[in-house]
Amino acid sequence: MPHTESHRSYWRKNRIVIAVLLLIWFSVTFGVSYFARALNFTFFGWPFSFWMGAQGALLVYGLIIGFYAWYMNRLDIEHGVEEEDD
Repeated sequence: MPHTESHRSYWRKNRIVIAVLLLIWFSVTFGVSYFARALNFTFFGWPFSFWMGAQGALLVYGLIIGFYAWYMNRLDIEHGVEEEDD
């Protein structure tokens, strides 16, 4: 079955958003730990590198998941492949 232009556009947009979100994930996960000594300032009473490793990264991961779910629901509706409600 040949792919339509809408199908290609859907997956192109999906791959782009996945690549951007993975770049954010990589930056938060490895960037903060790599530059932990340089991120030596106080944030809410704790060193920023400690706070980011303990709490901030989890918040960013939750935001990534929430954004991806919202974006994909919008993209599904745009391309007519949304799930039907029972």
